[in-house]
Amino acid sequence: MIVTENRAVASIQSKLSEVVKQVGNTPLRPLRKIFSKKNVHLFAKEEWKQLSGSVKCRPAFNIIRNAIESGELNQQNALLDATSGNTGIAYAAIGTKLGIKVVLCLPENASKERKEILQSLGAEIILTSRFEGTDGAQDAAKELVAKNPGKYFYADQYKNDNNWKAHYFTTAPEIFNALPGITHFVAGLGTTGTFTGTGRKLKELNPSVQLISLQPDSALHGMEGWKHLETAIVPSIYDPGVADKNFEVSTEEAYEMLKAVAKYEGIILSPSSAANIAGALRVAEKLDEGTVVTMLPDNADKYSEVIRKLL
Repeated sequence: MIVTENRAVASIQSKLSEVVKQVGNTPLRPLRKIFSKKNVHLFAKEEWKQLSGSVKCRPAFNIIRNAIESGELNQQNALLDATSGNTGIAYAAIGTKLGIKVVLCLPENASKERKEILQSLGAEIILTSRFEGTDGAQDAAKELVAKNPGKYFYADQYKNDNNWKAHYFTTAPEIFNALPGITHFVAGLGTTGTFTGTGRKLKELNPSVQLISLQPDSALHGMEGWKHLETAIVPSIYDPGVADKNFEVSTEEAYEMLKAVAKYEGIILSPSSAANIAGALRVAEKLDEGTVVTMLPDNADKYSEVIRKLL
């Protein structure tokens, strides 16, 4: 029995070492057509160019890897979490490669594309109220864990420090190594892992870097994955002290930016990626010199219904 268990551990560790090669190391794209100003540069990190097609691959992999190494997750139990879509897709894509079962609580109004992708990856989906968003999905996941002790590893991306640490150890160094002259980092708040982890490390690397967080201007918005922190359950990994400034972005502003980026830069993005550019552009326009970096969490592949109405 011990020999069999050791072989299983060695096998999954070997698979992890292969999967990690498909995580991170995404390109930084200069945005020169939608914005042009002498001595001011705007860059965006194309996070869909990794396994699972979104920024969420980074925290999903880090959460899974640490859970496997600690013995909390194996091929006998299942990973469980609440998601608005992208983290779930990342869990499922990684789980498929590792032979790990994935169970996801997902708001019923998640896009059709996301549901189809999750099903194709073999994830078990538990749909929750569209009116409660990811907050309701989190409640449903907690109930499942309470009713079925030992059946699940509850990843809890909103509280798991391995979420923000993924960006601390990968996203920030990638940005700084490519652009050591970075002066501003701008990103939206969802689980808050991207902003918290990247921001903390960038400040350590250069204390003068300015960190600007973005969130929707109302509870009802069209930036899937973002949180309006005044009305939502605030993720416990969120550190309000990280941001130097906080801006709000409206859904209308994000949609207009989505159309503009498609026209001038030739890339079709998700609303949340367009919102990040809108916020970063607002920062860049006020500078006389500097280098502004933002994130493009994903492209338009999972949003055909929204994109069709806009373009």
